[in-house]
Amino acid sequence: MFSKIMKWAAIAGLGLLLLLLLSFGIFSFLFHQHTNRQYAVQVRDIPIPDDSATIAAGRHLYEIKGCGECHGANLGGKMFVNDPPIGRFSGPNLTRGKGGLPVSFDNTAWLKAMRHGLNAENKPLLLMPSQEFTLMDDHDMAAIIAFCKAQPPVNVPTPPVQVGALGKILSVAGKIPMFPAELIDHSRQQPKQVVKAATVDYGRYLSASCQGCHRPTLTGGDNPVPGGVPVANITATGNVGKWSKEEFITALRTGKTPEGKQLQVGDMPWNMTAQYTDDELTALYLYLRSL
Repeated sequence: MFSKIMKWAAIAGLGLLLLLLLSFGIFSFLFHQHTNRQYAVQVRDIPIPDDSATIAAGRHLYEIKGCGECHGANLGGKMFVNDPPIGRFSGPNLTRGKGGLPVSFDNTAWLKAMRHGLNAENKPLLLMPSQEFTLMDDHDMAAIIAFCKAQPPVNVPTPPVQVGALGKILSVAGKIPMFPAELIDHSRQQPKQVVKAATVDYGRYLSASCQGCHRPTLTGGDNPVPGGVPVANITATGNVGKWSKEEFITALRTGKTPEGKQLQVGDMPWNMTAQYTDDELTALYLYLRSL
C-alpha cells in the first residue's frame, strides 16, 4: 500500500512539475512576443534649443519627473530594481561617456524613446515611463532633452537588464507595466506649450506624473511594485481631499502628513515633489480637489 501511495505521489508531483514548466514556457513565449513587437511610428521632430534658460528649465523637469531615480543625478545610470525573481533593471547612462549613448542617438531617437517608449529598432523599452512623457508639451520635451544633452560625459557602463521568471509572469499578467509603449496613443499630437499658472488646467497637465502609481483616475489601488503598500486615492473623495492647500504642500515637500504620518520615499517620492514650485503644487492641489 505504501509503495502505491509513493508511486501516485511521484506521478502527481511529476505532473505538477510538468504543468508548472508548461505554464512558465507559455508566459516566457508571450513575454518574448511583447519584447519583440515592432511599432510603425512617425516621430514628429521638434527643435531642441541649447540656450541656458532652456537647459535650466530642463533641469527642473528632470528633477520633478523623478528621472534621477532611474538614471542617477549625473545621468550616468543607476540600478533601480535588484530583485532576482522580478529582475535586475538599470536606467541607462544618458551621457556621451563610455557606456553611454552612441553617437547615432540623435534628437529623433530621444523623441522616440521619450514619447513612444521605443528603441532604435522600434521595439519597446522596458519600464520607461513614456506613457507619462508622451503627455508633455513640445516646450517641456525640448527642455528636458536639451538638459540631458548638455551634461558632461560619465564613463559608467550600464548593466544589462535581466528579467526574472516572476517578472515575466507578472508583466504578461498585467501586474507590472513592463511595456509602456503598449499604453501610448502613438498618433497623439502634443501641444506646443501649455500655460504655466496656478490653475486647474495646469494641475491636470502636471498630474501625468502621478498616474503611474495612482492610476489615470488618481483613485489609487494596488501598488504597481509587487509587495508595495496600497496606493492612496488622491482625489477629493480620498483622505487627501480633506487636506488644506497648505497641508498638501507641506506633505509633498516634507513627507509629513496632517495626521502626523511620515511618508517613506519608497512609497511616496516626496523628495521629487519637494522640487515643485509653489505654483506647480497649487495647480496640482486645485486639480485634485476638482475630481
